[in-house]
Amino acid sequence: MKRNQPYPHGRVQRAPTHPTAMSMLSFTIPQRLTCLLLTGLTLTAALPALALDGTSYVTSKKQKGSFALEAGGKAAPLFASAQDWPGVLRAAKDLQADINRVTSVTPALTTDKAPKGKEVVLIGTIGKSPLIDQLVRDKKLDVSAVSGKWEMFVEQIVEKPMPGVDRALVIAGSDKRGTIYGIYDLSEQMGVSPWYWWADVPTPHQKALYVASGRHTQGEPKVKYRGIFINDEAPALSGWSKEKFGGVNSKMYTHMFELILRLKGNYLWPAMWGNAFSADDPQNPALADEYGIVMGTSHHEPLTRAHDEWRRFGKGPWNYQTNPDVLRDFWRGGMQRMGTRENVVTIGMRGDGDEPMSEGSNIALLEKIVADQRQIIADVTGKPAEQTPQMWALYKEVQDYYDKGMRVPDDVTLLLCDDNWGNIRKLPKPGEKPRAGGYGIYYHFDYVGGPRNYKWLNTNPLPRIWEQMHLAHEYGANQIWVVNVGDLKPVELPISFFLDYAWNPDNIKADEVGEYTRQWAAQQFGDKHAAAIADILAKYAKYNARRKPELLSPNTYSLTNYNEFATVVADYNQLATQAEAIGRQLPAADQDAYFELVLHPVLACANLNELYYTVALNQEAAKNNRKNTNELAAKAKTLFEKDAELSKRYNAIAGGKWNHMMDQMHIGYRSWHDEKEDKMPEVQTIAESVATAPALAVTMTAQKPQPTSTPGAPFVEADGYVSIEAPHYSKAVEGSGVKWQTIPDLGRTLSAVSTYPVTAPSTTPGGNSPHLEYQVQLTTAGPVTVQAYLAPTLNFTSGEGLRYAVSFDDETPQIVNLHTGMVADNGNRPWEKAVAESIILKTTKHTLATPGTHTLKFWRVDPAVVLEKLVVDCGGLKPSYLGPPESATGGKAASAEAKNSVGRR
Repeated sequence: MKRNQPYPHGRVQRAPTHPTAMSMLSFTIPQRLTCLLLTGLTLTAALPALALDGTSYVTSKKQKGSFALEAGGKAAPLFASAQDWPGVLRAAKDLQADINRVTSVTPALTTDKAPKGKEVVLIGTIGKSPLIDQLVRDKKLDVSAVSGKWEMFVEQIVEKPMPGVDRALVIAGSDKRGTIYGIYDLSEQMGVSPWYWWADVPTPHQKALYVASGRHTQGEPKVKYRGIFINDEAPALSGWSKEKFGGVNSKMYTHMFELILRLKGNYLWPAMWGNAFSADDPQNPALADEYGIVMGTSHHEPLTRAHDEWRRFGKGPWNYQTNPDVLRDFWRGGMQRMGTRENVVTIGMRGDGDEPMSEGSNIALLEKIVADQRQIIADVTGKPAEQTPQMWALYKEVQDYYDKGMRVPDDVTLLLCDDNWGNIRKLPKPGEKPRAGGYGIYYHFDYVGGPRNYKWLNTNPLPRIWEQMHLAHEYGANQIWVVNVGDLKPVELPISFFLDYAWNPDNIKADEVGEYTRQWAAQQFGDKHAAAIADILAKYAKYNARRKPELLSPNTYSLTNYNEFATVVADYNQLATQAEAIGRQLPAADQDAYFELVLHPVLACANLNELYYTVALNQEAAKNNRKNTNELAAKAKTLFEKDAELSKRYNAIAGGKWNHMMDQMHIGYRSWHDEKEDKMPEVQTIAESVATAPALAVTMTAQKPQPTSTPGAPFVEADGYVSIEAPHYSKAVEGSGVKWQTIPDLGRTLSAVSTYPVTAPSTTPGGNSPHLEYQVQLTTAGPVTVQAYLAPTLNFTSGEGLRYAVSFDDETPQIVNLHTGMVADNGNRPWEKAVAESIILKTTKHTLATPGTHTLKFWRVDPAVVLEKLVVDCGGLKPSYLGPPESATGGKAASAEAKNSVGRR
């Protein structure tokens, strides 16, 4: 048993950073820091952004042994073999352009004969580039730790690499993408953001670029296939791409391919709403393969065939029982078209249009479908089916088939899924026999479906992504990570984090997520305002995740209790004020990127919350014939018009570059799906002769600041309740290999607490088993109800549900199941309520014999239960969405009598 000190958790400790290092958004401390320490260098050059691990290998000042990439107006020439992969040669051209972006000097790039010069950049793939292979044979480059690895690179300065060249900076990859990642790693170190095109992030100018001596690498990625799914792309991305490129075609996709590679991803499910990647533009798959992108299709598009291809070319019903020959021919055509290009082939079948199959479908039929598809794969490729990467998505009802016993061959990756709302439905059991194909995760930042579409802006806080994907990693789902990103544009930060975390989940801890956001902000806007911008990015995602903007209504927050609605609006408006203030301090070159990434979403969401607040006030005023009823109606209409103006402003940014990207409707839903356009929420007006009651007071200020909690002191009952944020425990009791850990900023109000490791077995509550203790001081004896606010984690273990327990003092803990009656499916009210409100609220009832100080205990039973807040209702709790604000602390430590008073009369 181990006991923590009070409040070991309430503050985020930032990793030490160096004010001179360049940007590299990945935690690679064990590898890169070792490399730099071996050189004995101190990086002191004045450069604008930082590596997330506080290190960098590119500086603007010469150091001992460093390589001059560009100095004195001259850039080292780039040299790659024409025999290397076309994608490597193309990326080398990007490096050439990136050096120019940073220094305004363009290096020469040759692929035939070696350039002349004292210092040269040599780029190549081991086993594919004669240049690299010769260095290895001459024992000038040691690639023993790189050769044969998946997507690994090494960057190193080599002396006398070839005749006529004194020194070379060598970028050597284990394979095609390994070399490409090495190229883009150098670009990012120089200060070129991966988002330079997709978010108009300017590149800071440098007078010189030097690469530190030593070996620089990021090792192998922990997740093999890491990618995004462009989905639900109408009207925004589809309208934009049609205007700018003539359609969702290769002219658009090449920008996307480059972005994915710069973010060190490698995998793409292409847009499929009326789009067909390979059929629409034959250059799409050809260029994807050339760039180095592994293609796939979504969970319901078998054997590389886009869903819309069946609408265009299919004959008869999408039904394997009645139309198997036509379907087999259709799928065979997809495999023949794929050829030798890299793909992870989707197998299995859902109903037409991503719907469940008919009631008559059964496991035997689905197993036959998979067997027939694999035979097609083998026949067309001319090799055993297991030699072609495949995945089977356990999406929605397909997971039920798996749970009832359906199986696919061991080489097929089982793609496990979330509930479309960021909560993973199922994970492998610890200790389960490994599969050759492994397991993967299909995750969502965007969704079309119940209880409501969410497609407009970012609603995905990084701490929750970290918590759920950490589960996936720890339970061994590391073969494929793919995330639905909708139109891509509004979710830039979550995409960066998802792909960076996928590279090595072990390198970003829960308490480093805030620092990741700061470093990401520094990469886009420089270090001066990075902390403030990161705070804004984190807060607006947190506020949006409380309830998706599309689900907001005048009834979401309480008008009357705890000043809740006014506080929500005041907090958001304060965030908007801060964002505008920072924007005024940024240079002109940053304005487009800042509006896209920071200012627009904050202004738009602050305005939307105020709109619904004003509508709520109007409706309340109308009930009582208040004099300002019509004034509030007019204000609501003004706020509605402002929303449209902000969207129009976004569409006009960067000279109209992103026109249509903010065409997505988000106000006035009547059911789960989109309406044709935004609809003004209903307001009421009254005749002046009727408006006789005094004007309704409009509060635009937040709740009064709560007194600072004193560590270890009891939380004091007031107004008939005690409210406690989860991290504010007085003691954490650990044991059985389990530790309590705060997940900073996770949840609707402050932060959350859970136990780690997440694979630890269940524990029986009681005695000294793991639990948290909270001191509370109550004014009266009698019955109380404890409300536990928990993150909406699903029952991913396939058991009866995840459990925790609650007790006061020495009473027997009451065990609570989070998932009683909950099924992650549309129509299941407990699940719909949990995802809409981003919380699971559970209660227990207790009787306390005496007033005074008591110890409230929250017990661990199962892993991955995430606690956000506890509220003790002593009879005075009022309805609200977020729960009451945290209570004040005071009083003295609990007496022995009080601690043992549970149940006394």
